[in-house]
Amino acid sequence: MSRVDLLCDEAAGDLSVSEPNAMILLSDPRVAAVPSKDEGELLVDVRQSPSLLVDARAANAGGDYARLRSGVAERLEEAQRVLPGGLRLLVVEGYRSYANQEAIFTGYREELRTLHPEWPEPRLLVETSKFVSPVEVAPHSTGGAVDLTLCTEDGVELDMGTAIDATPVASANACFTAAGNIPAAAVTNRLLLIDALTSAGMVNYPTEWWHWSYGDRYWALTTDAPYAKYGPI
Repeated sequence: MSRVDLLCDEAAGDLSVSEPNAMILLSDPRVAAVPSKDEGELLVDVRQSPSLLVDARAANAGGDYARLRSGVAERLEEAQRVLPGGLRLLVVEGYRSYANQEAIFTGYREELRTLHPEWPEPRLLVETSKFVSPVEVAPHSTGGAVDLTLCTEDGVELDMGTAIDATPVASANACFTAAGNIPAAAVTNRLLLIDALTSAGMVNYPTEWWHWSYGDRYWALTTDAPYAKYGPI
């Protein structure tokens, strides 16, 4: 997905997977249809990288949050090298187990069901997938996806318009990467993140400015790759 695609007018609220010009959501059947041929790359602990900073807000006992496929870690290090001086990538969460993914998906779906009891199941699936992936195609569970932001050398996070994990409902879609209802400084900071990560071959999930991936089914579909390089772990 190109920088131009990310900056187009994609911040409309109610998107259907059938709309030809809509952003592709993880609930789109085309994502699940992408074949997967796991190439066997190992997970690595990015806390061992001298160039990457890792935040502990999503930490768990096994350290899964800090693990990514080696190819993803290499791309983050490449992106770090092209950022302006004084700025750092701050990794928040990488690998997420199937059970954890399922719990997050189910919890948010039920939250939306309570808020909007009038929504039919297909609408509920689409709206849920704007914030968390269905488990069967979840990028985080492949080790190919990462939630991250920008910070200074001292670890002070830049204004990105919303917090990481802001929901579309709570943020009035300001969490969408191309959102227009955020401060100018946040737009500039998002562009810095976009330029660095796209130059390293990663793709963004356009409802979450912080979510980037490589090698998973979503990456394969949006880059026209013949198959996903990483399957669920």
